[in-house]
Amino acid sequence: MSSPHEETRAVAERYARRAAMAGDRYSLLKPDVWQTVQERQRAMLKLFASLGWHDLSARRATEVGCGAGGNLLELLRFGFMPEGLTGIELLPQRHAQARAVLPAAVTLHLGDATTAGVEPASQDVVLQATVFSSLLDKSFQQALADAMWRWVKPGGGVLWYDFTFDNPRNPDVRGVPLSRVRELFPQARLRARRVTLAPPLARALCRLHPALYTAANTVPLLRSHVLCWIGKSL
Repeated sequence: MSSPHEETRAVAERYARRAAMAGDRYSLLKPDVWQTVQERQRAMLKLFASLGWHDLSARRATEVGCGAGGNLLELLRFGFMPEGLTGIELLPQRHAQARAVLPAAVTLHLGDATTAGVEPASQDVVLQATVFSSLLDKSFQQALADAMWRWVKPGGGVLWYDFTFDNPRNPDVRGVPLSRVRELFPQARLRARRVTLAPPLARALCRLHPALYTAANTVPLLRSHVLCWIGKSL
């Protein structure tokens, strides 16, 4: 078991290696990427509607690992107000990028999310997108999950998007199955759906034709990620 300081340093090193290798792999100009993003957006909007949240302007949301601010910009387009949004980012460069593109009313914290000053039971949504798959220390995973759960108000939840399978070519990440999500949030009620055509397959198919993404994505076993609502009861 590593110390929290050691794990946060290790996470920073993993993200640095990923950024160095990524190139334009995650560019929204690529057909596999924009189809993945749009699919996830539709799933999120459908989830909010199923909760009866037809007006998001009064909802409060915090994202753990907000990166350069892309997901928070999505929430703004969905109808969240800037003053209701908070982002937490470990890496100074990504924090600076987020600050440059987000409205000033969006609150941004730089540093370890487990020690962020978010008030308990203050958030309707606490979002994480492919963060836990980069946390290889289970005790650190649990500490972060506990912090996120504290921030959620009754009737709210953690909105989880992450992949469930290991990537044998990338030792810096580890898939997080639903069984592990249940261990991390034992008091929660989970609603989950599989999304996102496995990226290596999506890239290969979209090089042939973008429409092949939709065709292959009709097969649930080819989807690599899960979108999960981890709800806190009233």
